[in-house]
Amino acid sequence: MPKEEVNDIIEGTITEMGLHDCADTLIGNWHLRGISGGERKRTSIALEILTRPRLLFLDEPTSGLDSASAFFVVQTLRNVARDGRTVISSIHQPSSEVFALFDDLFLLSSGETVYFGEAKKAIEFFAEAGFPCPRKRNPSDHFLRCINSDFDVVTATLKGSQRIPDVPNSADPFENLATAQIKSMLVERFRRSAYAKRVKDKIQELSTNEGFETETKLGSQASWWKQLTTLTRRSFVNMSRDVGYYWLRIIIYIIVSICVGTIYFDVGYSYTSILARGACGAFISGFMTFMSIGGFPSFIEEMKVFYRERMNGYYGVAAYILANFLSSFPFLVAISLASCTITYNMVKFRPGFIHYVFFTLNIYGCISVIESLMMVVASLVPNFLMGIITGAGIIGIMMMTSGFFRLLSDLPKPVWRYPISYISYGAWAIQGSYKNDLLGLEFDPLIPGDPKLTGEYVITHMLGIELSHSKWWDLTALLIILICYRLLFFIILKFKERASPLFKTLYAKRTIQQLEKRPSFRNMPNFPSLRHQPLHSLSSQEGLNSPLHN
Repeated sequence: MPKEEVNDIIEGTITEMGLHDCADTLIGNWHLRGISGGERKRTSIALEILTRPRLLFLDEPTSGLDSASAFFVVQTLRNVARDGRTVISSIHQPSSEVFALFDDLFLLSSGETVYFGEAKKAIEFFAEAGFPCPRKRNPSDHFLRCINSDFDVVTATLKGSQRIPDVPNSADPFENLATAQIKSMLVERFRRSAYAKRVKDKIQELSTNEGFETETKLGSQASWWKQLTTLTRRSFVNMSRDVGYYWLRIIIYIIVSICVGTIYFDVGYSYTSILARGACGAFISGFMTFMSIGGFPSFIEEMKVFYRERMNGYYGVAAYILANFLSSFPFLVAISLASCTITYNMVKFRPGFIHYVFFTLNIYGCISVIESLMMVVASLVPNFLMGIITGAGIIGIMMMTSGFFRLLSDLPKPVWRYPISYISYGAWAIQGSYKNDLLGLEFDPLIPGDPKLTGEYVITHMLGIELSHSKWWDLTALLIILICYRLLFFIILKFKERASPLFKTLYAKRTIQQLEKRPSFRNMPNFPSLRHQPLHSLSSQEGLNSPLHN
């Protein structure tokens, strides 16, 4: 599709949903308010109708909105339906103005059908059943009063506190009948009524008549390259606009780097500097990268968007993961360069450009590993507090087996040495950092006059690190761990995508089994069904223009 046509569709959707006033306003997130609740609802609907779907399902689109916003949202949906699209929405206790916009009404109570037909005929049905809607009362409130058993609890509580006299009133059926009895009467009345007969006839007609099959397109219609570039650009823009995503972390990293630089300023080559260099390297590789856990709330918000868009088949999992990595790359490089430049020059680690480059790459690898780990946690623990606690616990275990708090050679061989220390990013990062800084240097001995201590001796005898492989292998191992976390993230997302329909199917079967035990459910007719049939209106009133009309 040409870009001009895409832009026209977007502008048309913005106009259709009444979003011109907030078109250039941030939507908002967990720390930024952004647009209002009504505008956010309309934006969610606009995202769905961008692809021009023939059938649109909505789950309580007016919940949490004031009466004016709720009316505007439903009026907008009505306009969408007038364009020939089918709109099916669940809604709870609408206002009378909103109720007047409905074409067809389906009343449910505990999974049982109370009424299904024209919305304007519902009042007549309740009146015929002996429960007329009082004048000047919202019809939806009256329907809810008839079928919601929570009112019985309120009435019993008020009677128990003697706020309502316990005197029978033959004129008010709600005083003499429980809600369960009223609902049962309405369900039985509907089952035997002409309204139910019209529904059954329409279902039978749709089930037996031959109809055209619409083309079914699975997955995204965009190419993989288009998905990748679009997601990368969008993610980069979101990260740039969100102060809490990376910008605040960059400032904190700079502040902490200055603190580290002043504490270990010009550490020197004395005997005590050996421990200072080791502690500084361990802190930078471990505790400084630990601050990457601060991006977890943003990961959670991003995962919510991904799940919603993935269910609609907008893009693939691989494209999303790679786009996330590419969009975050400039920010992680900026964090690594800023913090490493400050600490490297203030502490005065081993001089040499190649050593500075390795130092920066090592820190970048650590931060990227933590970012990938936290995304894995976000896919498994979709909760701010629990996710941060889980991630902090995993990182804490990795830091304990990094080789600083206890030498790698002294770790208990089962579990901690093998395999924990080998999958710990901290162990490889610290080994590479020590080799990069200490090899080739000489330090003063503990006792003056003794031979100087070489960096090789310090690494092997004092720090317990083997020199059987170079620092570049340590960096490679760090990158392998990074790739493994990204692959694990991919596997988890694909598994959840495939397993979710299975769990939903099992839940639906269990629900149906419970419903089948109810008499009104068992008495419903069972007609053969053909897939891909166009939906038709149940409304018979001329000029109603129902969104379900073909």
